[in-house]
Amino acid sequence: MVLFLFIVIVAILLGIVGAVVHGLIFLLVIGAVLLVADVVYIAVRSSHSRRSLR
Repeated sequence: MVLFLFIVIVAILLGIVGAVVHGLIFLLVIGAVLLVADVVYIAVRSSHSRRSLR
């Protein structure tokens, strides 16, 4: 869970820097992709752990 929170914070920071600094819009895109990948990872992980408990 700590890794999930760390990656979310990094994605938010990259997004903010990409939106604020002129010419670094690619950081905004990287932050958004990282955030989506992290949410998908945690969803798959929690789905997998719920199935194994049954």
